[in-house]
Amino acid sequence: MIDRALFLPRDAFATRDDGGNRGERGERGEREVIVRWLGTAGFALEHGGFTVLVDPYVTRASLSQCMLSALRPDVSAIARHVPRADAIVVGHTHFDHVLDVPVIAKRTKARVFGSTSAAHLCRAAEVDAAQVVDVERAIKSGVFEAEVGPFRLRFFPSAHSKLMLGRVPWPGDIDDCDALPMRLSHYRCGAVFACELAVAGKRVLHLGSAELVEANLPKSAQSPDLLLTCVAGWTKSERFPERLAKVLAPRNVLLSHWDDFFRPIDEEARALPVLRTHALIDRLTRACGDVRIGVVGIGGELVL
Repeated sequence: MIDRALFLPRDAFATRDDGGNRGERGERGEREVIVRWLGTAGFALEHGGFTVLVDPYVTRASLSQCMLSALRPDVSAIARHVPRADAIVVGHTHFDHVLDVPVIAKRTKARVFGSTSAAHLCRAAEVDAAQVVDVERAIKSGVFEAEVGPFRLRFFPSAHSKLMLGRVPWPGDIDDCDALPMRLSHYRCGAVFACELAVAGKRVLHLGSAELVEANLPKSAQSPDLLLTCVAGWTKSERFPERLAKVLAPRNVLLSHWDDFFRPIDEEARALPVLRTHALIDRLTRACGDVRIGVVGIGGELVL
């Protein structure tokens, strides 16, 4: 289990109003941005009555299900944990990032932003084509931008860590998903994107895999108020902590994808073995200096 000393309190990054009172849920300050961890690489960002989901995966199929059968979204878990969304960002299309996306999109009518693989999957699941934005096809000059309510989304081409014997697991594109449900191995990686979410004067950068492509990250993406970065596979990406610090210089870092995502979402999160999370934090601390680094539990929130 992750050391509880690494857990951050709910209001760790709270921005207080002029009167110094943050208020309770339902009385949010106009500038507040709520960031909630959904487990794995998934997050929900809320502001001004709008919700943007990033890589939402709450089904959390068991290891035996993943190995032996086709994967089906857990509709009940989706209804409990992601009841609303205005937009869904898909960083890449491995099952633990995209399995639940079509169901969420159909239930909430949210717009889906992702790769051509994500678009193919949504089409196969009969998501309204008007809801789906193929970022891979639309991206120009290395960046794609979109607005969802008060949120500005910016996508940058990125990469997946080579965590499986020096290779990206299940590489290639999803282009043959006419028959759903599919097996785990059919959820191929597809194009990978980092996404910056800007709202209420705050910038959040999401890396859904422990790798980055420095040349694709403009100076305007540097010094995000909060970096949401994947832990799984970080040891397979050369000097990952130091590169993060040099290229991004984040003000705060929240680690994700450290949990055993084969466990049900309603159980306490447990760390995947051999992640060396403490070593990652030590190196990030040395490289980034006085930067707050930590994790929250599943369903845990931060206030920006």
